[in-house]
Amino acid sequence: MAWNGVPFQRTAGDDCPDPYGCLTRVPVRVPDTGTGRPLWQNRAMRAWSLLLLAGLLEIGWAVGLKFTDGFTNLRASLLTLAAMAASMYLLALAARDLPIGTAYAVWTGIGAMGTAILGMVLFGESRDVVRIGAIALIVCGVLGLRLTSS
Repeated sequence: MAWNGVPFQRTAGDDCPDPYGCLTRVPVRVPDTGTGRPLWQNRAMRAWSLLLLAGLLEIGWAVGLKFTDGFTNLRASLLTLAAMAASMYLLALAARDLPIGTAYAVWTGIGAMGTAILGMVLFGESRDVVRIGAIALIVCGVLGLRLTSS
């Protein structure tokens, strides 16, 4: 049992000397994850969420490299370096609760897939059927790792 965001409710009763009511805790149910813990306290769910965010940041810094002009554009360079650092940090946090091989493979898979797709959309890179098929294989690999990791 967990407590909601407003864990107190005014109640009147024999044990309450205040005529306007006393504050008592009100228990509420929270989403169950099968582990007996609320969703946000599930370590595996948190690790996968951090890994997804790290992968999205990897896409950001990989695409950001295109805008740095060899690190001569200061603003783009600073944003790219910040995204790199944040992505690595979140990967490290996720790797505390996930196997490192799985975490790294999923992180690079998300980054490679997203960067390839944004390359096609933003920069007019090849939309060849073989390339799209390779991206689909990356998606299958990432999903397979997610489904088979404990």
